[in-house]
Amino acid sequence: MSQQPPTRGGAPSRRPDASMSLLTNVMDHSLDDGYAEAAARKRAAGGAAGLPRTLRGRLLLGLGLVLAALVVTVGASQARESAPVLAKEREELIDRINDESDAADRLEKHVESLRDEVGRRQDAALKDNGTDRVRLLGLLSGASAAQGPGVRLVVDDAASAQSSTGDGPRQTTDFSDIGRVRDRDLQRVVNGLWESGAEAVAVNGQRLTALSAIRAAGEAVLVDNKPLAPPYTVLALGDGPRLKDRFGRSVDGQYLNRLHKDYDIRVKLSAEDSLRVPAAPAVRVRSARPDTPAGKQPGAQPKTQSKTANPAEKGTS
Repeated sequence: MSQQPPTRGGAPSRRPDASMSLLTNVMDHSLDDGYAEAAARKRAAGGAAGLPRTLRGRLLLGLGLVLAALVVTVGASQARESAPVLAKEREELIDRINDESDAADRLEKHVESLRDEVGRRQDAALKDNGTDRVRLLGLLSGASAAQGPGVRLVVDDAASAQSSTGDGPRQTTDFSDIGRVRDRDLQRVVNGLWESGAEAVAVNGQRLTALSAIRAAGEAVLVDNKPLAPPYTVLALGDGPRLKDRFGRSVDGQYLNRLHKDYDIRVKLSAEDSLRVPAAPAVRVRSARPDTPAGKQPGAQPKTQSKTANPAEKGTS
């Protein structure tokens, strides 16, 4: 016979889980009746349509995949059809570029031959009128080719040179550590050679004159608007050993040496016995004046003696 637990005041005690009746009800009925009814109605509606929801979803997915495959197939077919056309257009463009380049080379050779012919005719026409002086002026102005001793200076980018980040041409007082030769570098090199006694200068076969310009267009260096690519070979005519020594001791020579030490710009300077620089592509005359003998003013009228004397002046000394 079991004993009742002791009571306070003679009343029987409650069950230990009586206070947990709400939690027990929630666990036993986790789904509300309203939700259960809604789910039942949804299942009934699907069954009325005669198509389970899972099967319908699979059909829709399959239809979408078929449409996607159709789009991809059509696109690939169009790409295959247009590929030969694009390849043909590209080949035609390449052929046109090659043809135009060949035509430009032929015209350049023709210009050179005409320039040589003009030079020969000028020499023939001025044979008895200061031919040596005309030749000297042609050499100094760059209108004719020149040959003789001088120095060969090769300036190239550093072996690890990288493209610049938009800093523009290197400034003489604010360097950009990119290891590339800039237009300002070539300007200083050429000016240093002129000051050291060079008589004729050419860069990569481009003859420099008093009107030549060295500029930059992006990362390209232009000499008289013609783009040049490194390495830059500078030929300077003059007394080779003396020109080499004077340029090496000049401020611009020290500047080039600094580029070599600080930025690994590759430099090679040598004196040679025979170098040839071509004529300038075009030499334009900006101003001219007549060549008059010493003591005469340009434009002065020559004095002439009158055949008949003034009667008032007769008998006067």
